[in-house]
Amino acid sequence: MGKKSKKKINVVYSTNPDYSFDYEHDPVDDMLEPNEQNLRVQLDTKSRKGKAVTLITGFIGNESDLKELGKILKSKCGVGGSAKDNEIIIQGDHRDKILNLLHDMGYQAKKSGGK
Repeated sequence: MGKKSKKKINVVYSTNPDYSFDYEHDPVDDMLEPNEQNLRVQLDTKSRKGKAVTLITGFIGNESDLKELGKILKSKCGVGGSAKDNEIIIQGDHRDKILNLLHDMGYQAKKSGGK
């Protein structure tokens, strides 16, 4: 069962017959083209009980595009992970493989963080 996103809109009653409520839409981040993205691929073990994860940061775009890219990378590496807060977390050390995949997809990506 999927989660349904229901936004609550609190509209206050108005006695003014000329009143019209303006719905505020969330600003959607425009996704940059892959060749304009500057992604960073790094190994991270902090706050993970010593387990290594590959962290991809620097993605500019909306949440659905981020999740789609994360889904592709997770399936190509054959591991789990998550995509949220403009970061993609892939379980394990897959920096070189992800770097090659991102370059093949047209993204600008660099290794960062040493090691």
